[in-house]
Amino acid sequence: MSEYKWCHGPSCHKSHTQDRIRGSKGSKVLRTRKIKQDTDRSWYHPDQVFNYFCSQGCLMDFMRANINRIVAIAPRHTPLETPIDDPVRERSEYGYYNTTIKERGVDTAE
Repeated sequence: MSEYKWCHGPSCHKSHTQDRIRGSKGSKVLRTRKIKQDTDRSWYHPDQVFNYFCSQGCLMDFMRANINRIVAIAPRHTPLETPIDDPVRERSEYGYYNTTIKERGVDTAE
């Protein structure tokens, strides 16, 4: 596997930054950024979004251009719900209210 991936941002190659300029005098171009894949690091995870985008701006540009196709992959027709215990509301000594919400334990045995 390559140590780098190219940014997937649709406008990455149009950003005027010094690290994107390539070429010799008279034939300069702005190039998409490379993203280093630190696969030998303990914190590396292959599904991390910033393995594919050089910045949050490039990620948002990609999302704006492709949001309908992304949602079509796994459409949601019903809401998700998490069972909780009744919230406990306690008044602090300073007159503020603190509300504690606990999720009910979900049995994971199959």
